[in-house]
Amino acid sequence: MFGKDKRSSDARLLPLLPLRDTVVFPYMVVPLFVGREKSIAAVEEAMRGEKEILLCAQKKAKTTDPTHDDIFKVGTIGTIIQLLRRPDGTVKVLVEGKARARVGNFVPHPDYFLCEVSEVTETCEVNADVEALMRQLQTTFESYVKLDQRIPPEMLMSVSSIEDPKRLADTIVAHASLKLNDKQGILEIEDPI
Repeated sequence: MFGKDKRSSDARLLPLLPLRDTVVFPYMVVPLFVGREKSIAAVEEAMRGEKEILLCAQKKAKTTDPTHDDIFKVGTIGTIIQLLRRPDGTVKVLVEGKARARVGNFVPHPDYFLCEVSEVTETCEVNADVEALMRQLQTTFESYVKLDQRIPPEMLMSVSSIEDPKRLADTIVAHASLKLNDKQGILEIEDPI
């Protein structure tokens, strides 16, 4: 079972789902197809609790049986919204990213990755400079959407209504066509500005 960890007031134990070629950001809702035994066990453990799971990218997508050294140490705490078991034994889950998190330690467990996790505190005071930066980012994103046909135009409406700098930055980078290491690098930045 997992929950608050007694060793640290802000750390808790969560099952970890290693992701291939995907970085999940806070505020992002994403479908994930889960097929590895350890990953399915992690999802099932999350479902037995408060449906929270740590989502961390693997350093190399081709690694079939990752160890803790093959997984980035910064990820996103997600909540499982929906779980669908498929006839082939795999599982499709719909998860929503909630907060950045840092892996403190891996706790030995025979069936899945279990981690001591600390939420990353992101603070950002909104002032005139930040508001100007946000407007500039929204304008730049509008130009980007016109060039990248894979991003639905309705994304512009959604982005233009975001008033929180953290949410704006995460939403835009989640839809940008970046390489995994670049997205991971951005996920590891704690300051939204």
